[in-house]
Amino acid sequence: MQWLMRFRILWGIHKSFHNIHPAPSQLRCQSLSEIGAPRWNDYEVPEEFNFASYVLDYWAQMEKEGKRGPNPAFWWVNGQGDEVKWNFREVADLTRRTANILTQTCGLQQGDLLALILPRVPEWWLVAVGCMRTGIIFMPATIMLKAKDILYRLQMSKAKGIVTTDTLASDVDSMASECPSLKTKLLVSDHSREGWLDFRSLVKSASPEHTCIKSKTVDPMVIFFTSGTTGFPKMAKHSHGLALQPSFPTSRKIRSLKTSDVSWCLSDSGWILATMGTLVEPWTAGCTVFIHHLPQFDTKVIIQALLKYPINQFYGAPSIFRMILQEDFTSIRFPALEHCCTGGEVLWPKDQEEWKRRTGLLLYNVYGQSETGIICATLREMKIKPGFLGKASPPYDVQVIDDKGSILPPNTEGNIGIRIKPARPVTLFMCYEGNPEKTAEVECGDFFNTGDRGMMDEEGYICFLGRSDDIINAS
Repeated sequence: MQWLMRFRILWGIHKSFHNIHPAPSQLRCQSLSEIGAPRWNDYEVPEEFNFASYVLDYWAQMEKEGKRGPNPAFWWVNGQGDEVKWNFREVADLTRRTANILTQTCGLQQGDLLALILPRVPEWWLVAVGCMRTGIIFMPATIMLKAKDILYRLQMSKAKGIVTTDTLASDVDSMASECPSLKTKLLVSDHSREGWLDFRSLVKSASPEHTCIKSKTVDPMVIFFTSGTTGFPKMAKHSHGLALQPSFPTSRKIRSLKTSDVSWCLSDSGWILATMGTLVEPWTAGCTVFIHHLPQFDTKVIIQALLKYPINQFYGAPSIFRMILQEDFTSIRFPALEHCCTGGEVLWPKDQEEWKRRTGLLLYNVYGQSETGIICATLREMKIKPGFLGKASPPYDVQVIDDKGSILPPNTEGNIGIRIKPARPVTLFMCYEGNPEKTAEVECGDFFNTGDRGMMDEEGYICFLGRSDDIINAS
């Protein structure tokens, strides 16, 4: 970890930033009048898109031109007083180095699969973006996995590489002979291990020069293993289009992030919410991603962080807010906090009301799955209806349907469905990798059947009535 904190000193060697590549000019001109990363309308799909070059490198260029403020892009802390702060130029440099490690040192190629099993450490962000730059498909997973779970994922995916820590390295070594596709192992640690490449040493010596691939929007980017509440986890494969969602105008209104914001999304690094809420969404807005290592969940640490740091955007599962409310305080005011958003579990109206009473803040709801990203939400400009998730978030056309795919009238219980015909939304998962039967099963007429039950009122607000399989897991 010390090399990360020393990186600002090392960065001084590269003050010319000769390796910063401007965002494509045809995209830069699509920005609105204020400084901001490229935007499209809610249903426009560019032929090419890569988050690393179109968004992250855009903000690095804005910093170079003095058009973005001094706020860091990434701010990481732990409970021992360590702190890492990077601006976008530093993130761009480090992720290009990581891209070179993955391709040159590890020998991975576009389309290869890489298992990414790390806790909330800065290297998680470097590897995820490094994969985007190279076209390597990354597969995040929680560090809570048991050995049998890791084996299942490596065998099912035929992953060619893995990035993890000391904690899981011995488990990986014990099963390596059963995973013939696994060719390269990267260790994130302050200690070396036989048979593993030392990621931290390699980053220091890797070249910062790298040209991002020109990926099609529909090219594969990431695979999320579903939570497996019924049956074995499935591999939900997403294209680069998933990372396009926060660029859509309606999606931007969910949290209305600004470059001056400090956003803390408290999600386990293995879930889709981490990829979207701690990387893609905040960096699309050019704001600061705040991360607390938090190796063990501790409500008191969360409260202290909200009191100590200038966090004004907080995002987490309903259970997090519920546990904060269980602490012994009649009322509490977090000095910087302005907006709270929750998703991934059922939000009870009583918790929503109690949060407002005791903190003075509204609690907005979003809903999605591993296959979808955010399906519907209560935007900041919308009224909150307790017990309702919000309205459909474009590019999704969300309807309540019967088992044959017919749209049901308002206030009628049915399946929550997303229209996929005549055009499939680019933000929706591509397929269950290696499982065409399951992919076909979730298609219901002109709709993708989420498997969750709900109803829609006359205003278009959707009420969640029951869970079945693989709703997005956020904590």
